[in-house]
Amino acid sequence: MREPVDLRRQRILAAVQARGAARVRDLAEELQVSVVTVRRDVEELTRAGRLRRGHGVVRSTLPAEEVPARAGAAPGDRVAVVVPERHSYLTETLHGARTVLEEAGLRIALHIAPQVPGAERPLVERALADGARGLLLAPRWRSRADEEADEGWLAELTVPTVLMERRPRRGSAAQALDSVCSDHWYGAHLAVEHLVGLGHRRLVFATRDDSPTARSLRTAFTGIAGEHPLVEWWAWALSAPEAGAGGPYAADETAQLPALLREVGATAMVLHGDVDALMIVQRLADEGVRVPQDCSVVAYDDVVAGLGAPPLTAVSPPKAEVGRVAAELLLQRLSGAPGGRSVRRVELLPRLTVRGSTGTPTV
Repeated sequence: MREPVDLRRQRILAAVQARGAARVRDLAEELQVSVVTVRRDVEELTRAGRLRRGHGVVRSTLPAEEVPARAGAAPGDRVAVVVPERHSYLTETLHGARTVLEEAGLRIALHIAPQVPGAERPLVERALADGARGLLLAPRWRSRADEEADEGWLAELTVPTVLMERRPRRGSAAQALDSVCSDHWYGAHLAVEHLVGLGHRRLVFATRDDSPTARSLRTAFTGIAGEHPLVEWWAWALSAPEAGAGGPYAADETAQLPALLREVGATAMVLHGDVDALMIVQRLADEGVRVPQDCSVVAYDDVVAGLGAPPLTAVSPPKAEVGRVAAELLLQRLSGAPGGRSVRRVELLPRLTVRGSTGTPTV
């Protein structure tokens, strides 16, 4: 499924505002869309007064040089931010970090890591060579092997570094890095308690399995449901055929979700993330399954869940707050503030927004 237009434009805006200016051709390459598409998006953002357009170049209406510097920040200070390509979830996180850093007079150098293993390391090395004084990182880590491959060089970084929505495994060489994450166990708990409170007893959890968040959610959902005294039956499955990292998976874990619902008589499901949830709701409608009358649906991420028909009840991790807290922690490291020496592992709680996709079971 194509990336929603509003999310793509948010990414364009974030990239240009972080750099002050960018070439249209470079933006198209980073977003993996056509130059024509980027030009069309830039035209709309220009009409809205959010960007300025030139010959092949687009500029921010608020260049980083014009942001007032906070006391203690030297002119030209730069922080590198490295996030995965095509990861709309982190757009709000990036905006949260940007607000804090620019208020401190720091410029952001945004780097987009392509969808290949080990893509972050050369970007970090380039950023450090360009003079970055600190790093905010969100490695893709599609699998445990990807994480292990990055542990060594992450532990050897010599500038203040904070991981966003990533937490190194216990005992790893990178565990001594600061990190700011959403408490995804609590997010899973909110979803399960909401559905159980409505009277649902048979649940399907459909998550991706190709990111640290996805793996954390799978563990949380299965653990919470397995121990809940009111849950009579539950199953886990991939939210989309391409959502796994290779398996191996049992047959029911790769089953078509509408068929799995009918087979076990489940009356509710939780899906990670929003796009997969919206597509499943469409498939359910095609097969005559009504949401929420026949099946309640909770999405996990809440980036575009509220735009569905019906709008989806969703767990919303504090995405912007993760970015703000990570940036504030990085500023403490850069300033050498007292009390900032011990490693911080910050967890922020998600919230649940109830919309029209959940209700009392009718069967």
